[in-house]
Amino acid sequence: MKVAVGIDLGSTTTKAVVLDEEGHIRGRGITNSRSNYDVACEVARTEALLDARFNLFADRLDAHARLSVSKENLLGALRSNFRLEQHLLQLKGLEEACCMNADRLAERMGDASSRLCEAVERIFIGMRERAHNHFASRSRAETDFFRDMAGSNYMSLAQWLAKQLDLEFEQLLGIYDKSILSVENHVPTTFLHDLIEHALQRTLQQERAADPVRRMLQRDVRAVVDSPLTEVVTVGTGYGRARLPFPKEHIRSEILCHGLGAHATFAETRTVLDIGGQDTKAIQGDEHGIVTSFQMNDRCAAGCGRYLGYIADEMNLGLHELGPLAMEAKRAIKINSTCTVFAGAELRDRLATGQRREDILLGLHRAIILRAMSLLARSGGVHDEFTFTGGVAKNEAAVHALRELVEENYGERKINISSDSIYTGALGAAIFALRSSREGDGAEAGAEAALAGGAA
Repeated sequence: MKVAVGIDLGSTTTKAVVLDEEGHIRGRGITNSRSNYDVACEVARTEALLDARFNLFADRLDAHARLSVSKENLLGALRSNFRLEQHLLQLKGLEEACCMNADRLAERMGDASSRLCEAVERIFIGMRERAHNHFASRSRAETDFFRDMAGSNYMSLAQWLAKQLDLEFEQLLGIYDKSILSVENHVPTTFLHDLIEHALQRTLQQERAADPVRRMLQRDVRAVVDSPLTEVVTVGTGYGRARLPFPKEHIRSEILCHGLGAHATFAETRTVLDIGGQDTKAIQGDEHGIVTSFQMNDRCAAGCGRYLGYIADEMNLGLHELGPLAMEAKRAIKINSTCTVFAGAELRDRLATGQRREDILLGLHRAIILRAMSLLARSGGVHDEFTFTGGVAKNEAAVHALRELVEENYGERKINISSDSIYTGALGAAIFALRSSREGDGAEAGAEAALAGGAA
């Protein structure tokens, strides 16, 4: 199968979308790898191509008229078991790196039989147990990112073992920090056949499939794994697009990609608001998804995802907890500044005066959206239909504030929010890639230059 790939390299996450020759979405991938842009790009691409293979397998399942097992359960179990196998492989690499760094630290301390090595071994026994429990539940977790899961489990186990073995927690944490980058730099694609084979065997045992069904599913899975996915064109966009390992003609403005991606998702879109980790974009487009005007705050992270991350850290909360907590507020406290530099001080002052954190958080979300409304006004206002994209579009308090403020300022508007809104920029890039493969790079690059103006 020939595919076009779009990659949106953001400041906090990198996303990839795979399209087939007919323009259908075949796969999506995302990573929060912080090693470097090249690695993040490769991880997201690999995840999207893996997702495409799972979707091809789902198509084969649909072709079977009758199965003795639930197709939905089978596919869900196979995905979960593959993620488990992938996670365990990465854990193995991380454990080897941690053990090596623990040995080096023990030698410098003059204690070859240091309890550090014992602690690291016990930590990873616990991490493997937690991984099995996590993926066996098949529930939507706060995160499936390897770095986040591994880091959270390592730190909690390290804190407990440091007390048990009379060790310094900072030493155990330092071992992890030195080791994680080497594992993040490794994209586990070499063992794809083995990982899927192990995942399939585990799945068939869990689902108790009969022998004829087993043989049929094994043939289907192996056929999908062996089917080539040929990347015809890959186009990159996003905050780090200048660092993407692509030719200049295969790099597109994130303004154009978000406008086109939103139009492809909701054909009647005329206004787009994207709030990402590092910037906010207000975009106006026509009936073809062509950008007609835009505004962007690209000078600081005030009012963006990074700002919310800072607030979460200040309150010792997970980023995913901010929205639900804000929705428990009785009123919105007015926030004077969305500047990240001053946010911590104002937050602490308000908490010290006895104001409820739920009310403060609701006020913070409203302040963020007010900042975005200013960009929307300068770009040309809010027109039907309005599409909200980016990671912040998953925050229910931000969505609530946006709906209120749009109605207050512009009246009733249809607001679109896709469950896959975080992939909007990557989708637009993939569409550019598909057009490029059909029409030729020269024409496409010339058209973009004419449309973009200062957008790039």
